[in-house]
Amino acid sequence: MSSAGRPGLPHVDAVTPAVLVLPGPVSRGETPRFCDEVRALLEATRAGVVVCDVGGLGPPGLAVVDLLARLELTARRAGGRIRLRDPDPALHALLDLVGLRFETERQVEQREPPLGVEEAVEPGDAAV
Repeated sequence: MSSAGRPGLPHVDAVTPAVLVLPGPVSRGETPRFCDEVRALLEATRAGVVVCDVGGLGPPGLAVVDLLARLELTARRAGGRIRLRDPDPALHALLDLVGLRFETERQVEQREPPLGVEEAVEPGDAAV
């Protein structure tokens, strides 16, 4: 008895992470509610990641840093993590200043090109 495989790619269950929009400004009293939402989204989606849209938070401050740190801690305890969407450059700088690192969506890598590599070579140039 032989069984032929199905044509195409094998079945993959792609899980899309849930998105939690954080409206600004945030107060310290809202932190438990957002933590409960992160926990519930991780349990409901089983994606392991909750994307936190932080574009509407406004000017960053220590309340925002505290909120994001607590959301990450809650997500880690639930077996997941959070990813930031649309962070303000000032928020990024503040998080770096306090030593917190978060994965971000659509973050452009800024690196210097490797040494000894030329981007364009003109005919007749000597090899290095």
